[in-house]
Parts: sequence; C-alpha cells; structure tokens
Amino acid sequence: MDIEEYIRQIDDRWRGAFIEVWRTIGENLPEGFQAEMQHGMPTYVVPKKTYPEGYHVDGKALPFISVAAQKRHLAIYHMGIYSDNELYEWFTETYPEHMTTKLNMGKSCIRFSNPDRVPYALLGELAGKMTAEEWIELYESGKM
Repeated sequence: MDIEEYIRQIDDRWRGAFIEVWRTIGENLPEGFQAEMQHGMPTYVVPKKTYPEGYHVDGKALPFISVAAQKRHLAIYHMGIYSDNELYEWFTETYPEHMTTKLNMGKSCIRFSNPDRVPYALLGELAGKMTAEEWIELYESGKM
C-alpha cells in the first residue's frame, strides 16, 4: 500500500484531519526527510541514501514522524520527541497555549480524539524543530 492508498481507506471522519496534519508536517519539516510507508503508516524518514545504516530494528530508512488514522483517534508518532527531553518539555509546555483539552500523549505518540480539534500550527512548529542531521545524531547517541 502506498500513501495515497492509505489516505483513500481512511474513514471519512478522520480523512480531512489526517490530510491536513500530513500536509502541515511535510511543509514544515526541514530538508532531508522523505515520505514513505513504514510499518503500515505514512512516515517521514531519513532516507537510506543519507543514513545507509537505517533503523536498527529492521534496517529500513530511519523513521522520524509517522501519522496514523486509528478508529478512535489520529496519532502522530514523533521519534524525536521521545528522545529529546528539551523538545518534549517545549511541546508539553506549549500545548496548552493551542488547546483547551488535556494532552493525550505516550512516549512518542500524540493522540487527538476529535478531528475538529487538532493544533495544526503547533504540529507544524514541532515538525520544524529538528533537522535530519540532528535526528541522526540523537538516534546514534543511543537515547532511543
């Protein structure tokens, strides 16, 4: 399945929010990332031509941000926020400036349960805060 096929199969309730999140992230990511399907989700990765070692789990391109439309929520998996305490703190402190709802977040997964209440500007800003080179350096530091 490619990204376009993934989008076509998203439930109508989530499709618009998914498309807007995916577009916002893509427009704000620094140079050096590319979009592909990984682990069943549209994912922005550091391509193998840039980082030939790839992801230690499966040897594929190094994942950075994935977006998934689930049955009950939209999920953004940001590997950098999981590994960078300063980025995590910035996001959790800035979130209330954009949203009145409680942050629903795991280690790397940010979940939104209402497709009409997604902080696109905040997600765009988050996407732009780490370059591919910074992500590789953080990944190689073993903080994963």
